[in-house]
Amino acid sequence: MVGPMANTSDVLSDTSWHFWNSWHALDILFVIFVIVLTIVASKLVDRLIHHQFEMASRRMDVDETAYRIIRHTSVAFVYVFGLVLIIMRFPTLQNLSFAIFAGAGFLGIVVGLAAQNTMSNIISGVSLAIFRPFRVGDRVNVRDDYGKVTDITLRHTVVKTWDNRRLIIPNHVISDEAIINWTIEDPTVCWPIEIGISYDSDIDLARKIMVDEGRKNKHTMSFSEIRKYDEKFSDDDVSVLLTGLGDFSVNLKLFVWLRDRSFAYGAGCEIRESIKKRFDKEGIEIPFPYRTLVYKKDLIAEHENSHVGQKEGEEDF
Repeated sequence: MVGPMANTSDVLSDTSWHFWNSWHALDILFVIFVIVLTIVASKLVDRLIHHQFEMASRRMDVDETAYRIIRHTSVAFVYVFGLVLIIMRFPTLQNLSFAIFAGAGFLGIVVGLAAQNTMSNIISGVSLAIFRPFRVGDRVNVRDDYGKVTDITLRHTVVKTWDNRRLIIPNHVISDEAIINWTIEDPTVCWPIEIGISYDSDIDLARKIMVDEGRKNKHTMSFSEIRKYDEKFSDDDVSVLLTGLGDFSVNLKLFVWLRDRSFAYGAGCEIRESIKKRFDKEGIEIPFPYRTLVYKKDLIAEHENSHVGQKEGEEDF
């Protein structure tokens, strides 16, 4: 091979040969010692930062998201430092590193393209830690899944879903997603519950039953509790609106304020069940779709009977 790449290859081969032939038992022990020391130091740094976070959390409100980013970054720095120690120990290895960097023009482009997503994830992870659209412990909806953010690393974010799955989402993906954060600023939730009643049922009675059952639930907030989060709140704490006139039912929607999104689904199911039981006692019908089937032969027979009856009527006339 002719050109700079050929020279670089020759340098790499010669340097590599001298490197492997210059190793001694002391050098091997040094490498093993540095590797073990690096692993132990990374564990100690991780525990130290975790201990400091727990102590700080007792005195003040410390953001766990920033703590996790700092922890992962510190551990990565320890490993990088251990690698640098090993390289600095051997002059031959330093020459090998310089040779690799010297001939890294084309290789750097290839590696840069291959590591594009990795670098994007790291930058997005730092951005998430700085701007904090969500934090560790927040309850979010992302990609049609509801769950709790359990970890934010330099590469990915972990979301524990309601059915105990773990969504591992790359940081550059989740940073571009539209996310519903149920926890940020105000944890309260206005939860809708829709129920249809028949056209013959009493709307006012149905509304009263729905409001009563909504207020009875242990997770429903009272007007005074809602005012603690929003001093300008002036609406009803529990309300029912007629939202539509369907083919088979009059659609009513109940709105209740709940303390936290984590209670919302279960509380909604409980309220819906209690409303159904009250409707049964009070005679409020919840309709179901129905259809009347008419067979063609019945239409023909009915037409013939009506035709015969018309003729008899004309004869009598």
